[in-house]
Amino acid sequence: MALTGRAALLAALGTLPIGIWEPSWTGILAVNAPIALACACDAALAAPVRRLGLTRSGDTSVRLGETADVTLTVTNPSGRPLRARLRDAWPPSSWEPGTEVAASRHRLTVPAGERRRLTTRLRPTRRGDRRADRITIRSYGPLGLFARQGSHKVPWTVRVLPPFTSRKHLPSKLARLRELDGRTSVLTRGEGTEFDSLREYVPGDDTRSIDWRATARRTTVAVRTWRPERDRHILLVLDTGRTSAGRVGDAPRLDASMDAALLLAALAARAGDRVDLLAYDRRVRALVQGRAAGEVLPSLVNAMANLEPELVETDARGLTATALRTAPRRSLIVLLTSLDAAPIEEGLLPVLPLLTQRHTVLVASVADPHIARMAKARGNTEAVYEAAAAAQAQTERHRTAEQLQRHGVTVVDATPDELAPTLADAYLALKAAGRL
Repeated sequence: MALTGRAALLAALGTLPIGIWEPSWTGILAVNAPIALACACDAALAAPVRRLGLTRSGDTSVRLGETADVTLTVTNPSGRPLRARLRDAWPPSSWEPGTEVAASRHRLTVPAGERRRLTTRLRPTRRGDRRADRITIRSYGPLGLFARQGSHKVPWTVRVLPPFTSRKHLPSKLARLRELDGRTSVLTRGEGTEFDSLREYVPGDDTRSIDWRATARRTTVAVRTWRPERDRHILLVLDTGRTSAGRVGDAPRLDASMDAALLLAALAARAGDRVDLLAYDRRVRALVQGRAAGEVLPSLVNAMANLEPELVETDARGLTATALRTAPRRSLIVLLTSLDAAPIEEGLLPVLPLLTQRHTVLVASVADPHIARMAKARGNTEAVYEAAAAAQAQTERHRTAEQLQRHGVTVVDATPDELAPTLADAYLALKAAGRL
């Protein structure tokens, strides 16, 4: 209990003229008795806190950067009205900095035997699960001289999902997919394509596509049209080791990799391909397999929500072995990792032939746009040194990419804003070429 009446008592005594107040028991009792009686009455009329009924409802998931509303229902079973201040405690990352006090504290009045609802609006700043802490309630009497205080545990979890900002690119990529799928006149033929239909030859068509048997039955030259094969298998591999913790801009590299993986998964699912996810460093951090096309994206988003970079060196051999077990048949393996020279040369290159001999491999990496800006810097000695360092870093990165390409690997190296659409374009190019 918090006796706020004590402060009121001292304030009352402090307002008495010095000459009137005498430090005698009689005087003290004469002055204190009315205030003590008022406090006692106030305490008797304050609604009890322990007997309150509290339940939660509302949002259980939210994308990073958006708001989630969690509703708290307070039931007052006592015969006294509840006049209270309430604090709904959540982890600090549940709100933007500086907004916690205003968002988590509420005033409410609940008449006897009734219930009221109040809403706490969260705006998380980090991915993962945000779990509600305790609810602290301070119940006041009608005079505000006395307060009862207590806490309740009312569990609730809000899962903060990746923002998937690259979904804005999905319409344009789907339009390109429809072209490849034979729904427009722009049709391609590749090693892994399927026969779609016949149409009349027009100048510029590949003569290898002419169907001579069909032409013999017609009065015009017939050309075969093709569409990319469906039901291909794609394994998205997220490297969650220490290199994924490096920050590019305001977020770790892992976040940009996840965003790119989500766009590719959405596109591939619409193309009729099967998409799985593996997150690995020294052990499996997340695994999504065997989902139907309509379930792929929700499953991947949910699995990525709690992924965080691990400050350990990725075990390339373990990652390769796990990927081969996850994709026993020919697949497109998309490895989202770093292009730093040491992890690639010492870790991935020695085991890369195990992947490339059975699968098509695509390596995607997040480039730091600050390096490109440094490489263009001029004007003073410091800027020139920075430009030289940036040029050296870019050269090493290009050399690492060339080493991977010599092993038959497709390499995508782009800044966080460009990684997702560039990776989607690389997938479409492989599909158009029949390499899946």
